[in-house]
Amino acid sequence: MTGLAARLLRHRAGPAAATVLALIAGVLILVAMGTLVESGLRFRPEPRLWATADVVVANRTITYTFEEFDGETSTVTLPEGGTVDAAVVDRIRQVPGVAAVAGDEGVLIGSPAAVGHGWDTYAFTGRPITAGAAPRADDEVLVDTRLGVAPGDHIDLVVGGVGRSYRVSGTAETGSAAVFFTDAQAARLSAHPGRVDAIGVRMMPGADLGAVREIASAAGATTYVGKDRGNVEQSENQAARTLLVEVGSAFGGYVVLLIVFVVAGTIGLSVRHRRRDLALLRAVAATPGQVRRMLLAEAALLALVGSAIGGPAGLLAARWVHGELVGRGFVPASFPMADGLFAVPSAVGTAVLVAVLAALVAARRITGIKPIEALGEIAVEPRRSGRVRLIAGVLTLAAAGAFGTFTLGTAGSAGALAGAVGMLYLFLIAVALLAPRINAYAARLLTPLLPRVWGVSGHLAGANLRANAQGMATVLTALVLSVGFGGSVWFLQTNLERQTTTQSSAGTLAERVLVAPGGLPADAAREISELAGVRAATGVRRTQVLVRTLDGIPVSAQSVDPAGVTSTMDLAVREGNLADLRAGTVALSAMQASSSGWDVGDQAELWLGDGTPVTLDVIAIYGRGLGFGDVTLAAETVAGHTAGNTSDEVLVRASPEADTALAAWSAGHPGTEVLDAATRTRLISTDLAIGAWLNRLLIGVMVGYAALAAATTMVMAALARRRELALLQLVGVTRRQIRRMVQAEQAGLLGTAVLIGATIAALTLSAIVNGLTGSPIPYVPPLGWVAVLGGTTLLALATTVWPVRRLLSAPPIDNIGVRE
Repeated sequence: MTGLAARLLRHRAGPAAATVLALIAGVLILVAMGTLVESGLRFRPEPRLWATADVVVANRTITYTFEEFDGETSTVTLPEGGTVDAAVVDRIRQVPGVAAVAGDEGVLIGSPAAVGHGWDTYAFTGRPITAGAAPRADDEVLVDTRLGVAPGDHIDLVVGGVGRSYRVSGTAETGSAAVFFTDAQAARLSAHPGRVDAIGVRMMPGADLGAVREIASAAGATTYVGKDRGNVEQSENQAARTLLVEVGSAFGGYVVLLIVFVVAGTIGLSVRHRRRDLALLRAVAATPGQVRRMLLAEAALLALVGSAIGGPAGLLAARWVHGELVGRGFVPASFPMADGLFAVPSAVGTAVLVAVLAALVAARRITGIKPIEALGEIAVEPRRSGRVRLIAGVLTLAAAGAFGTFTLGTAGSAGALAGAVGMLYLFLIAVALLAPRINAYAARLLTPLLPRVWGVSGHLAGANLRANAQGMATVLTALVLSVGFGGSVWFLQTNLERQTTTQSSAGTLAERVLVAPGGLPADAAREISELAGVRAATGVRRTQVLVRTLDGIPVSAQSVDPAGVTSTMDLAVREGNLADLRAGTVALSAMQASSSGWDVGDQAELWLGDGTPVTLDVIAIYGRGLGFGDVTLAAETVAGHTAGNTSDEVLVRASPEADTALAAWSAGHPGTEVLDAATRTRLISTDLAIGAWLNRLLIGVMVGYAALAAATTMVMAALARRRELALLQLVGVTRRQIRRMVQAEQAGLLGTAVLIGATIAALTLSAIVNGLTGSPIPYVPPLGWVAVLGGTTLLALATTVWPVRRLLSAPPIDNIGVRE
């Protein structure tokens, strides 16, 4: 049947081209997303600091169990990187067969951006000193050659927000921006005294590795050997790896669903328009199995053709995305991109499977009845769809509503976006299942209205809409898909950015904000509060904490100096009092409190960014979680549990005469800037726009693919009316009346689709935005709906009116005898 399928495809170039176009675009997107995921999964960071270590002991993840879900566990990477008790170094040193052991203090250097280590760890790099010698005094350092200094030079380093000058004793090529202090100096500069970031162990042959593992396990740490040693070192490549895997997997999964939606509709419509040919094949003794095999062969051939074009195009798209990610700072230039060895076959396999299954489902009706009944089936449209489809549609619609209610408790913008897309898909599936009945009901409502505007053409349009309710189901679904995606997911990102900026601006009572590239000293707020004219100063450090959830997504948090916090920021407290914040307490956003089931007076169990478990008393619940984070902690609570002992900024409430004092203090701390509140808000808005670029790119791809699906579907539906339009001309209907009839049909169908799509978009947006902000009314840019609705209208007219005009340009006698 493959040969027959290939010959038939040559005579049906239009539907075949539409299906191939949908498959090309789908494979292109899948290959691009798959290459991102493959790059992340195949990346194995080479150990630099621990290059010669046999074992590395570190605490990088945390695992917790859900007893209510039959003991299911969730393992989460610690956002601040965990630490290990420094006493473990001595315990490991006593294990027989251990040749060398060293603990890494991990000193975070703000300017120039680098990481500092104690000299003992240098022996594990396996690299020779390029020039000079090891540091012998506390004011000496050995630095990587990429920092651009030579032995004997002096280098200024900002550690903990404090600038210090060091003499360069030597240089080496360490493979990263590293600085090596004496062990004593590294211990003094450590943000977490008494603890180390990781422990490197070199062992003699036959040494007892199990003993090392037992010691590490008892201290709550994990042992890493072989290629896993590189995973211990916190680097920009590690962050890039996580980003690529998470983003590629999440959006790739949604794109797969979208491709299933689009390709199934396209192939289903193509098969539907061939009912006469297929029925004739049945009538001349073709068996149901032969017809099915022919349709499956056609679908497989189209999928392979689409893959042959979409695969290479996807690799080119992946290279472009990689270049953009590097240029915008999401991924370092050194991060290796995969060659698509697994992404391309996976995308091709997915495309072929989706196409074949879609053809199998579409062929079910025509091959499931007797040959003589098949010829009768194609004479008229079925008046209604099956009861199973109706029940499935109603259940899916109910599930969409339930899913929307569930996602109201989702914390964080990432969860909101995922919830919005999931809710949207359920609504769209429900519309696809109920489309024939929706079309029939809309046609009954439109029948008396269309003639008032289009006259006789309106009567014809109403009759067509009633008779072809089943056949136009795919067109309605495609239009709703376009409006729903364009009007919900895209505007969700706009709402998140706008609300974050608005909440941050409205909640910042301070007139001045001090910032520095490497952070400000931990005691900066205290010093500034003592300056003349300063009424209050609050140090703020942004971090993340972990809450027991199935998805394991870290929760945004901020630590603040409690003294005077109510004078510098207004979190829109709904319950409790932020003035009660101190060590051992916590304030939560309304979203986080709701999703975790906590209230004022309850005890919140969570983990700090380095994995330290804490139980804190909830003293307040506030409304501005997007602008200030979902968790607010006292600075004392997180002291020693973050990567650096600094403040990201200091909010200052002061009179105008304090400007001189603030300028003088800033001059004494190199790199420090004094910003006004408006400038800070603009910088936040800019940072959000940069960070949201990747989301916008991926959402734009999904919206564009939905629009492409709508366009190809409507062109196919229009071109399939060749015989119908020719017959109307032969019985006396003029070309102008036919064009007006098509315009009336399109107006009715488009109006129905826009109404349903806009309702779905509004429900989706309102549910998620209400959960995030407490306001059920989402923000839509002034030209937003104009762009979505206008674009959909132009798309519908261009893909219907133009093909019909082309059909009408040919003599009707030439079209009356052709295939459907």
